[in-house]
Amino acid sequence: MKFSLSALTAAALIATAPWAAAQNVAIVNGKAVPIARVEALAQQVAASGRPVDDTVRAQLKEEVVLREIFMQEAQKRGIAATAEYKTQMELARQSIMIRALFADHQKKNPVTDADIKAEYDKFAAANAGKEFRARHILVEKEDEAKAIIAAIKGGAKFEDIAKKQSKDPGSGANGGDLDWAAAGSYVTEFSEAMVKLDKGQMTDAPVKSQFGWHIIRVDDVRQAQLPAFDEVKPQIAQQMQQQRLSEFQQNLREKAKVE
Repeated sequence: MKFSLSALTAAALIATAPWAAAQNVAIVNGKAVPIARVEALAQQVAASGRPVDDTVRAQLKEEVVLREIFMQEAQKRGIAATAEYKTQMELARQSIMIRALFADHQKKNPVTDADIKAEYDKFAAANAGKEFRARHILVEKEDEAKAIIAAIKGGAKFEDIAKKQSKDPGSGANGGDLDWAAAGSYVTEFSEAMVKLDKGQMTDAPVKSQFGWHIIRVDDVRQAQLPAFDEVKPQIAQQMQQQRLSEFQQNLREKAKVE
């Protein structure tokens, strides 16, 4: 249920204490609630990416008033002296300090545009070359795989057999379709056999991997289509920031003397 100052009460406050209108959002049970609390909440909302319009600001004003009301009641009841409150306060203090520590580290160790570009170039180099649109049928036994190859050469449809017999739950339902991917995306045995095939060609013999026996067909081949730098720059920056923060955390853990 929402609570707010009545128009009459608000008018009385402004009339009797004009200075309070500039510095305080309200007076609750005789105690001033500074407008700075509204601004602090507004900064948090803005930091989350949500615009702070008049509607949001009105909600924040009501929020700080309610907080003051509830805080006053908690103080009356001596909540601050309870063991549970003290424990929760210590945990909250730790959380705030730790967040501030991580923010300080990131501020002092920023990910630069040059860092991001270097990471993108490394990614581009590793993923350049050809991409393959392949299909496969995965079975457990070699004899079963050989029988499938014979059936396909005899006129059976690769896609139909994949749907009925492939043990790969991800591609089987789609007729064995693995979508576009670089050769390096697959296990060595699979990729080595796949890159030897021309467009439209199927393996003459089953290919064994740690997953079982594969019948592979290449439907198409193209040059790798990498996303433009500007498209992935924000994601790369975020990943690099997270990685550096993780390394910072791990370094602190390794240096700490824990008995």
